[in-house]
Amino acid sequence: MEEPGDLFLEQVPPMEEIYQWMSQISKKYSGVVTQRFLGMTYQMRPMYYLKISPPSDNTKKIIWMDCGIHTREWISSAFCQWFVKDILQNYQNNSRIRRFLTYLDFNVLPVLNIDGYIYTWTTDRLWRKSRSSHNDGACFGTDLNRNFNSAWCSIGASKDCRDETFCGAGPVSEPETKAVSSLIERKEEDILCFLTIHSYGQLILTPYGYTKNISSNHKELIQVGQKAANAPRAKHGTNYRAGASADILYALSGSSRDWAKDTGIPFSYTFELRDNGTHQFVLPEAQIQDTCEETMEAVLSILDDVYDKYWHLNSAGKVTSTAVVLSLLVPFRPLF
Repeated sequence: MEEPGDLFLEQVPPMEEIYQWMSQISKKYSGVVTQRFLGMTYQMRPMYYLKISPPSDNTKKIIWMDCGIHTREWISSAFCQWFVKDILQNYQNNSRIRRFLTYLDFNVLPVLNIDGYIYTWTTDRLWRKSRSSHNDGACFGTDLNRNFNSAWCSIGASKDCRDETFCGAGPVSEPETKAVSSLIERKEEDILCFLTIHSYGQLILTPYGYTKNISSNHKELIQVGQKAANAPRAKHGTNYRAGASADILYALSGSSRDWAKDTGIPFSYTFELRDNGTHQFVLPEAQIQDTCEETMEAVLSILDDVYDKYWHLNSAGKVTSTAVVLSLLVPFRPLF
């Protein structure tokens, strides 16, 4: 295999190589990256995510990113690896990335739906769902992006296990969604931004999919998303649109993006990467690098806004607290 920091510029790797890459990269950058166990899949494969966190005395917040929830969307998982590679290769010399890592940890899950991903390599390239068994083996797989506890199976999802949008036997019925949900719920107060990477359509989607009602900070989410949508155009001329899923894509329930927003995470986005339908889920390998480069610029744009908002408010809070403390001290100042 190639050096872990230089992997996957030209091709999408099978799951075994992704496992090896995660192990190698956590050893190569051991002072910055740790490989964390998340849970087990339906077919009892381990799920790991990478925590990127240089040593710091600062209290840190978290950026979550997952890829490969729909397994035929190979470019999604390739981007998660690209993101990790790019951050690790550049954080020491890139002031923008170094600024993020001063106060932010990145938690990156390169492949959420491992069983399904392996199935796309061995059996059916266009398989979408997980590989859980239903109706005594009559049909297989749950759409994990319909299985989160967010208006579960109310719209844009199916209760027929043969369908691609099968929502599962109940909300969070699948071990993969349970693993992600449990971690996010434990860390929810510290997570500033939830990013889930899909393809295709060239979209940056905000909540909600299950309702036309807008989120509490809808205007802000749209502004941040539209700014990020300009980044791929500036990088490689690729046109993206930003908007709520129910408005610019379709209605759906049980998505991780909507669930994350409803748990209280302020910024929650779904990325739909290249293309607009010419190649659909089978994006040519020649487009992998450009896709990852332009998506990186869009993600960094969102991180700029998330960082600036949080640390502006945080700094304002510190100033206010200091002023209060000083005002309390004034009456007790000793007279000499």
